Amino acid sequence: MSAARAGRYVLLIGLAALFLLPLYLLARGAVGTPMDVATGDWLPRRVDGAAFRQIFADDARPLARALLNSTTVAVLQTAGTVVVALPAGYAFARIRVVYADKVFVVVLATLLVPAAVTFVPTFVMVSTLGWVSSLQGLVVPGLFQATAVFLFRQHFLGLPRELEEAAVLDGAGPVRVFLAVALPGAGAVTAAVATITFVGSWNAFLWPLVIGQDPQSWTVQLVLSSYITAQSVNVPAMFAAAVVSIAPLLAFFLVAQRWIAAGVERTGISG
Repeated sequence: MSAARAGRYVLLIGLAALFLLPLYLLARGAVGTPMDVATGDWLPRRVDGAAFRQIFADDARPLARALLNSTTVAVLQTAGTVVVALPAGYAFARIRVVYADKVFVVVLATLLVPAAVTFVPTFVMVSTLGWVSSLQGLVVPGLFQATAVFLFRQHFLGLPRELEEAAVLDGAGPVRVFLAVALPGAGAVTAAVATITFVGSWNAFLWPLVIGQDPQSWTVQLVLSSYITAQSVNVPAMFAAAVVSIAPLLAFFLVAQRWIAAGVERTGISG
């Protein structure tokens, strides 16, 4: 093995260890004692899985229900965002209508509006509809994302028009061209958009905090925050819940990493 190749392996192993360090610290805190965390010991003095049993037996913090809620919200929000943004991005890229570019600029301009500006009107609307502490209230407001529309539009702008023109010559209409020609090649960018949406939905805190007034509608982030109170911090339970909460994200990345990497490369969001 050459010195250059060996150096690359050493560098990659070092970077992998650096990125895995937070996961190890979480696991150590989950199976150790509060004293282990306070003293900064790298190895726990006593390995104990009581924290994992405690977090699922605590009726005041329904973690199992929160995991189900977070999974349901993240999956529905991801699927809904793709269903809404994918045809919208194709329409902005391919359908030539009056003021289409100006409308797209307005869509992008919504990214410049701080979330705090729309937070209160959105809550009033959701409350008026009776969606507080409901699945609709958690999912629907996050379905419309300008970033997803932009990424799909950029992808379809790079799609060769000759493919669509050939389909039109064969007698295909606009809907068939979209479904048979444009859609099959959008797998990579769809994976990238789905990843961004899924992670953002899973990690969301402020909106579920306001909408989820019933503990049965809490998401996993709300349960995690409940372990920190003004009087105490349940360190092992909090770390154990954090380990459990990131497991679905790790599984998602492991399954979709190939498509995620291809989507990042094609949409140019790596930098």
